[in-house]
Amino acid sequence: MLMTVLLIVHLVITISLVAMVLLQRSEGGGLGMGGGGGFMTTRGTADAMTQTTKILAVCFFMTSISLSLLAGSQRGGTGFEVIEEGPAESELITFPTEEAPAEDQSPQVPVGD
Repeated sequence: MLMTVLLIVHLVITISLVAMVLLQRSEGGGLGMGGGGGFMTTRGTADAMTQTTKILAVCFFMTSISLSLLAGSQRGGTGFEVIEEGPAESELITFPTEEAPAEDQSPQVPVGD
């Protein structure tokens, strides 16, 4: 239940963050919403959008870390098992090796009929 709620919040934050980044005015005026007038100046709007983007980015990272820790705890660990221990011996890949014939056991080649 908690995981589902946190995931929905994470998705809303992600969509909002993408929208805020796309709405910001770029240096060249590319995708940004230029335009004067309104109750805030261009500089005030840019500052408010920058602050909102920063807050959304922090929330995004917090929910990302929370989701990964929660997923790790549901598996029965802390979420950092990959860092703490290496692969088990049974998970290692081994390749069969061909044994070279001994010097005194040269292959028998039939001599003509």
